[in-house]
Amino acid sequence: MAHLIRTSFVVAVLAVAAVAAAQTAPSPRSPWRAADGVTVDEVGDPQYSTFSLCAIDPATGQSGAAVTTRVPFVGRAVPWARAGVGAVCTQASTMVEYGVRGLDLMAKGVDPKDAIQQLLADDAGRESRQLGMIDMKGRAAAHTGKNNNAWAGSRQGRNYTVQANIMVGPEVVEAVATTFEATEGTGMPLAERMILALEAGQAKGGDSRWGNLQSAAIRVADPNDPGRGNDFITLAIDVGEHVEPVGEMKRIYYTTQRRLGYRSFSHVEGPDVVELKRMLHALGYWRPALAAFPATPAIPNTREMQDLRRSNPAQFDKMQAQGRQAAADFARDYAQFDAETVAAVDRFRADRKLAYAGNPPGLVDERLVAALRAAYLEKRRAGQ
Repeated sequence: MAHLIRTSFVVAVLAVAAVAAAQTAPSPRSPWRAADGVTVDEVGDPQYSTFSLCAIDPATGQSGAAVTTRVPFVGRAVPWARAGVGAVCTQASTMVEYGVRGLDLMAKGVDPKDAIQQLLADDAGRESRQLGMIDMKGRAAAHTGKNNNAWAGSRQGRNYTVQANIMVGPEVVEAVATTFEATEGTGMPLAERMILALEAGQAKGGDSRWGNLQSAAIRVADPNDPGRGNDFITLAIDVGEHVEPVGEMKRIYYTTQRRLGYRSFSHVEGPDVVELKRMLHALGYWRPALAAFPATPAIPNTREMQDLRRSNPAQFDKMQAQGRQAAADFARDYAQFDAETVAAVDRFRADRKLAYAGNPPGLVDERLVAALRAAYLEKRRAGQ
């Protein structure tokens, strides 16, 4: 009996294993997905469908590669750039090593179209590959294997190549190319031009595999900037997964580069500034010689004023004008966040050990407000 139980157990285990294998093994009829959501074809090759842009800026000597796809962590495989050499994007059934090898060939002066031929010469899977390459002479080329799923193709133009596979249609590549061309000669940084170009492609629908995880990445190499890693990669942004990866990449770029548009700002004035100055004054940081902080003037709207409007409109208008002038004068002196107030804030931060490297002048954040309000209330409670 024990022997039969053991035999039955082994048979059951083998049956479960067979079911699991059937569920995970590539089907000869349809693709399956790996753990990270990547489609795998009939022979087990991952299908990293994507659209990308390789480009250079002759004026600055920069080269860049930017990419987005409905697969997470695309920056780990597709985009490659090297200062003084050019850029490569290797995608579809991605051969990651083509990034470095392609750059090595261009560094030796090999034309991108010839470099692609050399890379694919002995590659049995070349018809499932897609490659885009550009060198610093502006020579660009791309390869789209016959087995890439529709829509797949590329377009080369002045100082760029754009390539895509499993797209909603050719309009994606056209939008990327047209947008990149439209920004030539504007003085816009190469990275920004590339991100805006990808954004245009994304707006046309981009990758056709709706619902999958999405990512985006960009690399820009600059022979005049060693970058943080001393590798002359002056910009490297990876959005590993995001519902709007290109938009998030754009936000990161604008924020970290402090490009116009990363924040909204205006001349700061208002009752919160009045409150700030009132507390700084009470603590001796803003105009300590001022005997007393004045109350905020208000344009009267009493019953008497309403009666006056009916009985003596001229006098009513005069008093209203005086009230508006008093409010304007008060706002000028007490409601504007000016240089004097910035200096007072910085002194308070320094005294309270709230001054940190990288803080902008006059930073009024939650930490400052909490400390200031606590000190102000303590003084008020003490009756000072």
